[in-house]
Amino acid sequence: MKILTTSNEAQTLSFIPRAYASSGSLILRDDSTNEVLTSSETLTKVGEYLTISKVFSLVEGRYYDFKVVVSGDVIFKGKIFCTDQTIDQDTNNYYSVNKDVYEAEDSYDNDYIII
Repeated sequence: MKILTTSNEAQTLSFIPRAYASSGSLILRDDSTNEVLTSSETLTKVGEYLTISKVFSLVEGRYYDFKVVVSGDVIFKGKIFCTDQTIDQDTNNYYSVNKDVYEAEDSYDNDYIII
C-alpha cells in the first residue's frame, strides 16, 4: 500500500512493474465514491522501480485503487491511502483514526455511571 497526502505539490508514486515502459495510463479509483480518473503519465525508471511524479487530487482518510496500463496490459495494480498524518514505523508513529479528535481524560477501565 502506498501512502500519499492531500498536498498540492507533486508526489512520487514508485512501484516495481511487470514490464518496463516510458509512458502509460494511470487509472485511479476512489473506493468511497467509485469515481474513476484516468490520466496519461510519463514513467521514469529509477533502479528497479518505475515512478510517476504528479499532483494528486486526493481526499484525507480515503482509500484508492490504482492501475498502471501500457498498451492495454496492466503492468501494476496497487492501493493508495491518503493521510496528512506523519507516519514512521521506525519511531512508532502510526496512523490514528482518532488523532486530534478524541482527547483522553482521566478515566479508568473500572469507571461507571450510577443513575
